[in-house]
Amino acid sequence: MRCRLDTRPRHGDRGAGSVLAVGIVAAMVCVTAIAIPLYSVLAHKQAVAGAADAAALAAADVRVGILAGEPCAVAESVAAGNRFELAGCHLDGLVVTVVVRASVAGFPLDAAATAGPPRDTASTAHR
Repeated sequence: MRCRLDTRPRHGDRGAGSVLAVGIVAAMVCVTAIAIPLYSVLAHKQAVAGAADAAALAAADVRVGILAGEPCAVAESVAAGNRFELAGCHLDGLVVTVVVRASVAGFPLDAAATAGPPRDTASTAHR
């Protein structure tokens, strides 16, 4: 028995490369559409952290007497100046801890910062 190979061109796979290319482009568009808002949230998280640092430093300056005013009110003013909300302000001696809050694309963002004079390392050093 003799086996014959079919050498006629097949047209059933015609256009399969185009369909694959369209699928790859669609997948890339979907990944990009998901990634851009997430990167935006990460960028805003850094802005919230910077605002918390600034608010804590300003409140600590008031607490140690460099600036006049009430520490938590100054921290709230600095947070509002950065277009964020002061969610908390805790005073512990000369140390001030603040929490700044924002919401970006439905994600709540909080950042805490603490500022104050350095601890006296001479009194806590072991001899």
